[in-house]
Amino acid sequence: MSRRSTRLVEKANEYLEKITSSETAKSSRTKRRGVPWGNLKSSRSQKWTRNNEIKLNEVTSSFEQLEGKKRKRYSKRSMVTRATASKNFRSEEGINKKGSGRLGKRVYYQKVVFDGGDFEVGDDVYVRRREDASSDDEDPEVEECRVCFKSGKATMIECDDCLGGFHLKCLKPPMKVIPEGDWICEFCEAAKMGKEVQLPKPLEGKKRVRTMREKLLAGDLWAAHIESLWKEVNGNHQCKVRWYIIPEETATGRQPHNLKRELYLTNDYADIEMESLLRLCEVMNPKDYYNAKEGDDIFLCEYEYDVRWHSFKRLAEIDKEEDSEGVDSDKEWKLDQSADPDSDGDVEYEEERAQILQSRNYSSSTHELAANSRKGRFCGLQKIGAKKIPAHIRCHKQTELERAKATLMLASLPKSLPCRNKEIEEITTFIESALRDDQCLGRCLYIHGVPGTGKTMSVLSVMRNLQAKVDAGNIRPHCFVEVNGLKLAAPENIYRVIHEALTGHRVNWKKALQLLTKRFSDVNNCREDERPCILLIDELDLLVTRNQSVLYNILDWPTKPQAKLIVIGIANTMDLPEKLLPRISSRMGIERLCFGPYNYQQLQEIISSRLEGINAFEKQAIEFASRKVAAISGDARRALEICRRAAEITDYHLKKHLMKKPSFTSDTVIIVKTHVGIAEVEAAIQEMFQAPHIQVMRNCSKQSKIFLTAMVHELYKTGMGEATFEKLAMTVSYLCTSNGEEFPGYDALLKVGCRLGECRVILCESGAKHRLQKLQLNFPSDDVSFALKDSKDIPWLAKYL
Repeated sequence: MSRRSTRLVEKANEYLEKITSSETAKSSRTKRRGVPWGNLKSSRSQKWTRNNEIKLNEVTSSFEQLEGKKRKRYSKRSMVTRATASKNFRSEEGINKKGSGRLGKRVYYQKVVFDGGDFEVGDDVYVRRREDASSDDEDPEVEECRVCFKSGKATMIECDDCLGGFHLKCLKPPMKVIPEGDWICEFCEAAKMGKEVQLPKPLEGKKRVRTMREKLLAGDLWAAHIESLWKEVNGNHQCKVRWYIIPEETATGRQPHNLKRELYLTNDYADIEMESLLRLCEVMNPKDYYNAKEGDDIFLCEYEYDVRWHSFKRLAEIDKEEDSEGVDSDKEWKLDQSADPDSDGDVEYEEERAQILQSRNYSSSTHELAANSRKGRFCGLQKIGAKKIPAHIRCHKQTELERAKATLMLASLPKSLPCRNKEIEEITTFIESALRDDQCLGRCLYIHGVPGTGKTMSVLSVMRNLQAKVDAGNIRPHCFVEVNGLKLAAPENIYRVIHEALTGHRVNWKKALQLLTKRFSDVNNCREDERPCILLIDELDLLVTRNQSVLYNILDWPTKPQAKLIVIGIANTMDLPEKLLPRISSRMGIERLCFGPYNYQQLQEIISSRLEGINAFEKQAIEFASRKVAAISGDARRALEICRRAAEITDYHLKKHLMKKPSFTSDTVIIVKTHVGIAEVEAAIQEMFQAPHIQVMRNCSKQSKIFLTAMVHELYKTGMGEATFEKLAMTVSYLCTSNGEEFPGYDALLKVGCRLGECRVILCESGAKHRLQKLQLNFPSDDVSFALKDSKDIPWLAKYL
């Protein structure tokens, strides 16, 4: 035996001696409680040898894990292969608790061979739905023919309508070659023509055996996506799965555009035992699905279904051709801008789907291609190879500073939203009163306020609270759709987004407008059992067009009887309704809610609530950051960013000090700062507000400063992020005239705009449009205010910032 092996065995034996002593102590305590020694001895003598082997293997493997060696473990029922990336243990019950001498750990795996089946993280599986269903164990390798009810090696063809399998020789007339494209059996063709169809029946005493695919589509089985695999302390193998559902199980039911093999990926997770898993299946994205040539366990997944809000979301885009649809619709919209605003309903409808698919060169496809079913939910960096690290692999215990950095991130959702109790109560009252109405007539609410004041987060917090009331049965079930105007390539695309979220079907925006108008306006089309819909539109001011037809259509739907539509619009502009046409402002109603900027006490409370239970910040540091941000903009997001950056600076200096190995003497005194103080917050503020673009604004020419001030002033006045050069030139002329400055002229201003565009301080619309060219700030407006409000050469700029 080698030295290394001897050392590992010695360490394992030492550890087992500790366990044995604790087991002996536990048995003596059990004996004192009055348990018969004979029963205790017999029960433990049967398990002692096997437990010793398991513990010895676990201890040895844990020590060998430190040495970097891979091993395979074999048990009586299952053989487990551990992945290199998940070779660590996660403590679920702790090690050596009081009165317990066992190793309380949950072991995670990448791949498990269980009952003869290979299951791996990322696989799609059939799951048993009924405990007492003996037919679930029936799994024929080949589907039976629907005519002769026999299976064999003879060539079969599948009907694209009923998914039934037929031998080529059993057809009338018999076929010798499988035809290209879609094929429909004679029974389905006769049913479509309205004829009475008599399906063949098996002989007496013979029962037709269904495949797993037939049971799943009939609702007798479940399908799921494996998220993680592990082994519990008691030896049971379990897995975390994400459920698929068939279209019949959604709130809308099966629709004409659904394929027979189509599934929806839900946001519902569950921990189940591996004994419930039957075998593997394949759920593919549309592109892979249409290219798949054979296989009975193949399904299509294009959308994710939200089981709480009963809405659909496309998982991911396949290629750039999907994005080109938005560009085409932009051209159609621009050509139609000169149309009469009263003729909004006179729109063209999209061509037949077959012609669209043919133009995209997709072979033998009957539906539009879209998303990746399994990997599409990790967007962005997933396409270039970034992987989501499972939580059980993050076994490193976080420090206070690391916890503070994580909780101060803008992406992390707080448990509660402080300082907005009054606004949240008003939003809740508005929605509940609309939902409790017997007819649920549509209503509109307009929410406005400066950026970073919690408008969107307050609405989302209300929706989360309402979900609990829906589960309790206090209010009626409803669906919720959220749309952000910044994510739309053109204002008209909102029709397509809303229709896709409600139905799970993507069509052209003109066709979507027709279908939505029919859904909300046609009394005969409205069902009594249809769920009310709450539509949240963020950045509502970005939907303003020349004839304002988009806003008119959306705000006109809630006024229709039986519409059951509640619209909540959010924007930064206070007087947006007054800037719209009278027919639109009248439909927006008088219900408004204003979110004012945070003061320093509210910012301090927001930061403290995030850091509750984390001792990483000094109280003076939080107050200092709150006062600084409140004096500039009152933006809570900026305050959180400053505190997070201050925590990063403190953590960096702390780790840098710990990595050094200084030589200590008797007179050496080293003070290591572990809390974020005022100095670190000041450094974060200087770093944030002395960025390169801030320095460029401070050191630019006098005309450039006036030009930037005009852009900020126009933004505050209209609420629109972009403005034309002609409008900005008029604003610059007004500022110069009001403060005794000489107007530089249009040519000089055009050169100023070009220089700022070259520095990327502003964004310029492409093309030679000159006066009609659109301009937009490339940085937040409060950065411009911070850079120019203390300008010594032009002190009057502070009045407009």
